[in-house]
Amino acid sequence: MTEKEKMLAGKPYKAFGKELLGERQYAKELVFDFNGLRPTEIEKRNEIIKKLFGKTENEFFIEPPFRCDYGYNISVGENFYANYNCTILDCAKVTIGDNVLFAPNVSLFTAGHPVHPELRNSGVEYAFPITIGNNVWIGGGVIINAGVTIGDNTVIGSGSVVTKDIPSNVIAAGNPCKIIRAITDEDKNKYFKNLTIK
Repeated sequence: MTEKEKMLAGKPYKAFGKELLGERQYAKELVFDFNGLRPTEIEKRNEIIKKLFGKTENEFFIEPPFRCDYGYNISVGENFYANYNCTILDCAKVTIGDNVLFAPNVSLFTAGHPVHPELRNSGVEYAFPITIGNNVWIGGGVIINAGVTIGDNTVIGSGSVVTKDIPSNVIAAGNPCKIIRAITDEDKNKYFKNLTIK
């Protein structure tokens, strides 16, 4: 297996061979162009993202600056929005559903390194997929670690570090991120805590 094949299969791999380094450098060039465009050049930014990502739908908006490793492992659904300073280390697949909102400084890390220093110093890495369902809101400064799945309709509170799967229809927060409560029909008319729309 090539190092790229190992990476995509969730096996230990080395990231600084010619193929993977070249692909990261190519992505960095596109990301550099994306981040350097004027704020009004939305169409040009979107064209770069379409070229960079593995899959996009018609409606998405990513605020610069944005960072990623490869780009081709990122798939976003319809109506995706990422606020400033989004970082996606996409050494494995990152699948994001429809109507997903990222607040500023959200980071998704599919990549990891071994705990033992000898193995880590040998240059071995690993990567596991991240999946985010539909209608999810990820709060500011959230970190989502390798191998995590977040279910539909869930809210992850600001500053959380998500190390394990979070189910659908809940509010979760903390470090490590834990379920706080279910989202219920009572939440339909509340826009913040107990403040109601009516």
